[in-house]
Amino acid sequence: MGSSPPQNVTFPGNGATAHGYLALPPQGAGPGLIVVQEWWGLTTHMVSMVDRFAAEGFVALAPDLYGGATTHDREEAARMLAALPADRAARDLHGAVDYLLGRPEVVGDAVGAVGFCMGGGLALVLAAQEADRIAAVVPFYGLPRIPGFAYGGLTAHVLGHYGEEDRSIDQQRVDEAAMLIGEATDVQPEIHFYPAGHAFMNDENLNGTYDPLQARIAWQRTLSFLWGHLG
Repeated sequence: MGSSPPQNVTFPGNGATAHGYLALPPQGAGPGLIVVQEWWGLTTHMVSMVDRFAAEGFVALAPDLYGGATTHDREEAARMLAALPADRAARDLHGAVDYLLGRPEVVGDAVGAVGFCMGGGLALVLAAQEADRIAAVVPFYGLPRIPGFAYGGLTAHVLGHYGEEDRSIDQQRVDEAAMLIGEATDVQPEIHFYPAGHAFMNDENLNGTYDPLQARIAWQRTLSFLWGHLG
């Protein structure tokens, strides 16, 4: 198990002190954006995603849901995920929303949430829990791991990115989730499928399914979507 990249902020979360990695945009202020980690933890890839979003104008924050632990081992990642109760993760993420909205650099009274794999599902749960405090949510190859999750309370616009060759999440599950979101909200989610496997955005991806072309397409769609609903 490796060590986490530098955590540079703390905030109240889950009745204790939560940690995270924050990056500010070059202009010093912008919309707030929560970046939710994959099951590997707050890795250098997640830090680089935060930096990329900040470079595009967002005040971006990745909460460290594992308390400093990262891994590149699949079995270890599965154990770390299993040891992370969804309610505790949600409380840490709630604290992150409070923290971002309280920062003077954050423009507006709602933030966005982007999540990858495990974090994609958590981002959707967060958006449902936070209602109009989350204006836009972008799950990458993830859905909530809570059986029967109904998306009630979700008011955010939804943009989803999924791989056609992703063996961990099939299109039927994604289509069912999109239908549930449409039934629970006034907004139809925008869902894209890519000719790629799982974690196609992750250039440190140990599965070998990183796809630079599809990653670039998804990245541009994400930026346009976030600016359309947060800018």
